[in-house]
Amino acid sequence: MKGYTFKGYNGEHMARAVGMALPISFKQSVEICSFIESKKISDAKKILQRVSEKKTAIPFKRYNWDLGHKKETGPGRYPEKASSYIIKLLESVEANAQFKGLNTSNLVIAHISAHKGGKAWHYGRKTRRKMKRTNIELIAEENKK
Repeated sequence: MKGYTFKGYNGEHMARAVGMALPISFKQSVEICSFIESKKISDAKKILQRVSEKKTAIPFKRYNWDLGHKKETGPGRYPEKASSYIIKLLESVEANAQFKGLNTSNLVIAHISAHKGGKAWHYGRKTRRKMKRTNIELIAEENKK
């Protein structure tokens, strides 16, 4: 992945961060990104913290084949590892916004997307498997209100 896919980036009111080659599932990342998009960063961090504690499930809308139902969400899962990496990315974009002088309490996720990363071989001699790699880009915008 070269550069950002988001067009219309305004450097005065936006901050961005990218996670390259994260060792998390692409499908789980897509579902998490679609769930937390256009939410405040503080709310998204709380949601993902509850997901890692297995108290709130992420609803799976696209990759939901053969998935069990969860209370009040339908088909869903608790992707703990992916949630922890996305929390780190949210903290990173918050730090970038603070460095730019933006108000971090009003940050809203304007764009978040997951892309497949480069595949590397697992180490070892018996099995030939590729590692899971995901690139995630995150752009937060300062809300005017």
